[in-house]
Amino acid sequence: MSDMLKKFRSQIDAIDEQILSLVNERAKLAREIGSLKEDGVIFRPEREAQILRRLQENNAGPLSNEAISHIFRAVMSNCRALEKELAIAFLGPLGTYSEEAALKQFGQGRNAIVCGSIEEVFRTVEANQADYGVVPVENSTEGAVGLTLDLLLSSSLKICGEITLPIHHCLLSAQPDINKISHILSHTQSLAQCHEWLNRVMPKATREAVTSNARAAQLAHEAVTAENTFVAAIASKRAAELFSLNVLAENIEDDPKNTTRFLVLGNHDVAASGADKTSLVMVTQNKPGAMVNLLEPLSRHGVSMTKLESRPSKQGLWDYVFFVDIEGHQTDAKVKAALQECQQRASLLKVLGSYPAASI
Repeated sequence: MSDMLKKFRSQIDAIDEQILSLVNERAKLAREIGSLKEDGVIFRPEREAQILRRLQENNAGPLSNEAISHIFRAVMSNCRALEKELAIAFLGPLGTYSEEAALKQFGQGRNAIVCGSIEEVFRTVEANQADYGVVPVENSTEGAVGLTLDLLLSSSLKICGEITLPIHHCLLSAQPDINKISHILSHTQSLAQCHEWLNRVMPKATREAVTSNARAAQLAHEAVTAENTFVAAIASKRAAELFSLNVLAENIEDDPKNTTRFLVLGNHDVAASGADKTSLVMVTQNKPGAMVNLLEPLSRHGVSMTKLESRPSKQGLWDYVFFVDIEGHQTDAKVKAALQECQQRASLLKVLGSYPAASI
């Protein structure tokens, strides 16, 4: 070993000791802050968002902002766990993209509550059997998750945060030869997101939709015991590890920028972070120009609308509700003024929550 290599490794060892000491010092301070809280709320999305933004702004490299975010989310997660290990509900089984989103937001310092459906995630948090829930709300390729929107309309839960997760699909199977695959299982949206790749590479394989990608991986694993090694699943690399499957192909999604947006659901409002979104659901009066009239206060008060999604109200034929995302927090002066006017013009306006806008 060269003297220069020994010197560099010695310097790294010394820095590691400094990091260890500082991380533990941070944990002690976080625990002291926890003892001063009076409302019992452990997870402060606005505070964590502010910390990550500040670190990213001050990051001089060579680590990317994404790497810095990942490192410090892990630090905050473990410090938070000293106060309480949060219970997080998400659509299972283990290995779903919902679990990956939960890991991205809350890290390893949490108790996983695996749910069989999106409805169960809502019910679990509403019943205080979990502190927070993570649910998919839209995909950049396939659009909105209608069930999540429908449940938001009737639920008392608040949106406390959002998570954007790049989705990279893999073809997984216990069968190592891709040419022997005759059946492909996955969630409906994942099959659609890989439609062109499947048409090009595996046009003869039968496609079947199941409740989740991880469930598809689980079935592909169980197919071995049924002496059927010709089943493949479209799922994540993590699912391949969990269910001991071969990765036959990677990044098979048709859109390389394929991203899913998830919502964090809880039972409390979130304070302003300085870079926020507010989600609403509105119902207009059924008359010409009603939608333009309803949204006009947003424009006049300088509030930017980032999303407008319609859904059948299920109350009457051709009646619709509108889901709207706007920039800003509901306590911001211009947002508050605009919403007050919208409230007067709408037959229904419900604020689903204000929360920090996802950055990375």
